Amino acid sequence: MTSQQPFPADDFSIYYVLAECTDPADTSPGSEADENQSHFQGVTGLRNLGNTCYMNAILQCLCSISPLVEYFLSGKYITALRKDCGEVATAFAYVMTDMWLGDADCVSPEIFRSALGNLYPAFMKKTQQDAQEFLIHVLNELHEALKKYHRRSYEKGSIPRCCRKAIASEASIITWLFEGQLSYRVTCLKCENCTYKNEVFTVLSLPIPSESQCSLQDCLQCFFQQDTLTWNNRIHCSFCETKQETAVRASISKAPKIVIFHLKRFDVLGTMKRKLRTDILYPLTNLDLTPYICPIFRKRSKYNLCAVVNHFGDLDGGHYTAFCKNSVTQAWYSFDDTRVSEIPDTSVQTATAYLLFYSCQPFSIPIQKCKS
Repeated sequence: MTSQQPFPADDFSIYYVLAECTDPADTSPGSEADENQSHFQGVTGLRNLGNTCYMNAILQCLCSISPLVEYFLSGKYITALRKDCGEVATAFAYVMTDMWLGDADCVSPEIFRSALGNLYPAFMKKTQQDAQEFLIHVLNELHEALKKYHRRSYEKGSIPRCCRKAIASEASIITWLFEGQLSYRVTCLKCENCTYKNEVFTVLSLPIPSESQCSLQDCLQCFFQQDTLTWNNRIHCSFCETKQETAVRASISKAPKIVIFHLKRFDVLGTMKRKLRTDILYPLTNLDLTPYICPIFRKRSKYNLCAVVNHFGDLDGGHYTAFCKNSVTQAWYSFDDTRVSEIPDTSVQTATAYLLFYSCQPFSIPIQKCKS
């Protein structure tokens, strides 16, 4: 997926939702949704198809993001759909329709798993998969199915020249919502010549600097701190015409409307793999990204949490769940496959957080077609 210019506001209404996802490993009758639970739009459980908790958690999060919900439920996606690769997007629309317009307390995501499994056979196996990798594949396939070429003209001085090439390209509802851009300042430590390199992202993978407890800001500071490349990591300097030790610092040159943080809990030390169980403290409101955004792009710097994907267990046998904020009720819900329950704000902070979804604007109830 390449960096894109956002569509004009009249193409996509600005709505947002919070989503919570959970996923148990069993599909027994006891895992069915609570019979006494009142059913609200977008508060629908998903059946576990055999170790598919990773998929259910991600679907819950994506299906609670209001601008994405509105885009699919209103039928806008149909005009953008590319017939040669539209199976995944169409299946995603079916699942979203069942979750938002259906009367059932839980639905099956089988049609979506089959569509994505045709492209990625690993997701058809009844084995544990990584939720973050699954999310990236879903976003990429939705983008490919819905992308349009969009050229942007720039006013003089409005966008740094180093950032322009990547911004004008193929755009979609996915790039409009989730895509950001990092700008790396690369400085030769011998001649002090500076160059810039850009990198598009939809998910930021953050290192965890402590093994006991730290904050999300600690993780961000660790990611954006200046790094020095030496020895075999030296970079070729065009001015010196040889490899030199280099200082590299990243900043956000395009902030997405919804930023997704991947907390790198799975660590590799030589041949050993381990899971970091660090308790990471993250704010529910007013996450300030100002220190990490280029000054010219600081229009959008305060973010509110809208969804959390949790991971329990270890690398070989874990379980995923999710927390999501619903745009209709404005309450947080826990999603654990077919088990759905409302939770207080105080329960959203958890030591099992693996993916964090933050929105720069509050979510409103999405506009949708009338139910037939």
